Amino acid sequence: QVTLIQSGGGLVQAGGTLRLSCGPLESIFSDNTMAWYRQTPGKQRELVAEITSDGSTHYANAVKDRFTIYRDNAKNTVHLQMNSLKPEDTATYYCLLDDYRYRYWGQGTQVTVSS
Repeated sequence: QVTLIQSGGGLVQAGGTLRLSCGPLESIFSDNTMAWYRQTPGKQRELVAEITSDGSTHYANAVKDRFTIYRDNAKNTVHLQMNSLKPEDTATYYCLLDDYRYRYWGQGTQVTVSS
């Protein structure tokens, strides 16, 4: 069992920036994909961005050119730099670790963007 701890998030005005961070408390397999998802009430959780161990990234169209996902493999942490935030980015954001055996989720953190 892996416990992911998230930090960051909060309330920001449109156009502002926030950074989310996530990391496990335990040692994990080095070959993995880490990602950020988000969810709003009544909707399915959706992928925001993901990054593999070798640094390959993928972004949802809605956040391309505004969000950047990056990781520190030495610390097994993943971060999401969110720039030019929009009200539609308001959601609960979840960190995911997929070690290709199991999927582990963080506790979620609220991001609220006011117009």
